[in-house]
Amino acid sequence: MGRAFGPKVQMTAQGQSRQREAVRVAVVGAGAFGRNHLRVYRELQQAGHPVELVAVVDPNEAARAAAEAQYGVRGFASIEECLAAGGLDAASLCVPTVGHAAGARALLAAGVDLLIEKPLAASLAEADEIVALTGQHGRVVQVGHLERFNPAVLAVRKLLNRPMFFEVHRLSVFTPRSLDVDVVLDLMIHDLDIVMSLVGSPVREVRAVGLPVLSAKVDIANVRLEFDNGCVANFTASRVSTERVRKMRFFQPHQYLSLDFARQDLLVIDVSAAAEMDMGKFTPEQLAALVAGAQSSGGHPSPGMSIRKAPVEAGEPLRLEIESFLDAVRARAKPAVTVEDGRAALALALEINAAIASHARRTGL
Repeated sequence: MGRAFGPKVQMTAQGQSRQREAVRVAVVGAGAFGRNHLRVYRELQQAGHPVELVAVVDPNEAARAAAEAQYGVRGFASIEECLAAGGLDAASLCVPTVGHAAGARALLAAGVDLLIEKPLAASLAEADEIVALTGQHGRVVQVGHLERFNPAVLAVRKLLNRPMFFEVHRLSVFTPRSLDVDVVLDLMIHDLDIVMSLVGSPVREVRAVGLPVLSAKVDIANVRLEFDNGCVANFTASRVSTERVRKMRFFQPHQYLSLDFARQDLLVIDVSAAAEMDMGKFTPEQLAALVAGAQSSGGHPSPGMSIRKAPVEAGEPLRLEIESFLDAVRARAKPAVTVEDGRAALALALEINAAIASHARRTGL
């Protein structure tokens, strides 16, 4: 495509003579998610990264005008208008989920690399189409499973040793945001994606219950998964809570780990073999309560247990996600979260929704 948005931007990295051309990006969707993408791209550009924010796309005139004024970029009412201007290398697709397939279809056909907000699509058929188009057009497509880039999650990957039980809570107060999808596709899908990536084993069994509370879709859900390797994971997600909680605890041989997504905290409780034998009489849920008690006691756990704080390098997950995406675009490399990853998370979320619907029919809800 032509480069109609302006002159090339080049920079030299740490004395190297090789020049890098800036990746020209647009943000499609100027809602809450889109505005954050706009902010991060502009911050990266101002910090000297080889990226140039050139456009924002939104059919809403007021949202578009506000973004144009704040970020000094050209605004377009449609993807087609933006593509007609030429010179676009990559884009963040931050429109409602129902618009992901159509947006991806147009942008990929035009040779634009994509960062698509989660969930990947509104249906498996649309997800499969995006997967196929990614390969057909040879583009880099990353799915915006933001919590993959949470510094605490990045730190916990270094400590993995066959995790066998997860207890995950993601609770949020009610807002009118993202009511086009249920709580599983809105909130829980973050944790489904993370746990699947940590366990690395197919899901064998799904049990789920959920209820609509303040919207027409399921607002609170509880899910229990069992994986082929024997690992079990419990998930609770609510968007009608009175508090905000984003925590995950998991257990592996001789070790229990507690991760707080919001605080970017990772606590590690090491357990001696003798103490672990004593704990054999507890259920995984009781062990989770025991770990929580150790934390609340100010770091004075039971005999045979030692608690420590793992080193976590602080950072904004969205910035880390976008930097990872831009690195993949420049290197023409496989992104950190592929369309296949996004498709797998969506498939599991839809299976959970089917289980919730089945439970509701059985119980007359």
